[in-house]
Amino acid sequence: MTPPATPDDSPQKPPLTIVMGCDTFAPDINGAARFAERLAAGLAERGHDVHVMAPNTAYRRADPAVEVIEGQPITLHRLPSVRWPPHDWLRFVWPWRVKHYARQVLDAVKPDVVHIQSHIVIGRGLAREAKKRGIPIIATNHVMAENILDFTTLPDALNKVVVKLAWADARRTFELTRAVTTPTRKAAEFLESTIAISDVLPISCGIDRRNYTPDLTPRDANRILFVGRLTTEKGIDVLLRAVAQLDPGLQATLDIVGGGDQRRNLEQLAGQLGIAERVTFHGHASEEDLRALYSRASVFAIASIAELQSIATMEAMASGLPVVAADAVALPHLVHDGENGYLFEPGNVDELTARLTDVLTQSPEERLRMQQASLDGVIVHDIERTLDTFEALYRGEPLPE
Repeated sequence: MTPPATPDDSPQKPPLTIVMGCDTFAPDINGAARFAERLAAGLAERGHDVHVMAPNTAYRRADPAVEVIEGQPITLHRLPSVRWPPHDWLRFVWPWRVKHYARQVLDAVKPDVVHIQSHIVIGRGLAREAKKRGIPIIATNHVMAENILDFTTLPDALNKVVVKLAWADARRTFELTRAVTTPTRKAAEFLESTIAISDVLPISCGIDRRNYTPDLTPRDANRILFVGRLTTEKGIDVLLRAVAQLDPGLQATLDIVGGGDQRRNLEQLAGQLGIAERVTFHGHASEEDLRALYSRASVFAIASIAELQSIATMEAMASGLPVVAADAVALPHLVHDGENGYLFEPGNVDELTARLTDVLTQSPEERLRMQQASLDGVIVHDIERTLDTFEALYRGEPLPE
């Protein structure tokens, strides 16, 4: 008699062939690129055949090639791209060529599903060609207007027109999809209200907590850490002004990790505030160096007003850090005031100074409580849950809890 099947005896689902469309991807360093890299690598680790369409680092097309992303082999289809002059590294593919490239990739790869990470250039063209072929499309939105307006070089009046047209085109792209996702409920509400679509799914970008080593012991110095792009919407000038106002007796230092067009201005501001010797601009750091900075920091601080999730904040939480964050967009989803850190009014230097002081002067017991709250709070953002959810979307199955 055949014994009844157990969960372990259930048939394995066949691996999927997935094409991801990314307007930004490694070697770019930003939240959207990091999410796409982790998702692609996680799917590859589970046995799926993952292909990524992304800009090349030069205006030439590269043959499809396997690249190692987050330790996993991913097939990259690098498309000819040009640099956007107002930005220090951003490259884009000519929009009128994207459909041609998309046809070639889709006809060669014959994917089971397409997942676009942007509705702007590559994702836009790829979605339209996939729809013609009856290939299911998933879209993830990482975009807010504040992320791009600094780089249009247009007057405000024209910026408003450009943004309106861009969101209208985004809606047309999203209407082609099986599902639209974004990292948090707040970001989903933002998207739904901006372009009048419904049922946007909040799915965390996810983080592999195994990669971080929390140090719950008392610190020997007061070290404040920020990680992210050095751009206007990140509010790093607010952080610098708050550090300048801290009690000199705290001897607090600030580590700033990341590159961007505002670095020179921020270095000059640090000098004007008289704190240049206490601020270190690390530029882009290796993963090993970055994790070491997280582990030794006393507190993570972020004054950004344009975070749809903030992978850096999740990394700080996975490293067991209290977080002081602006009460804006998605950051309150990660930072619960008085639990794993504090929130402050965006742009309010005095309040940020006070909240940093609260963390840097708290008792060892209170610090340990906040550290543990960060570790507990980031569990729900584990990358395995994110991968389970996207696999279900790709297959058209009910979503896991």
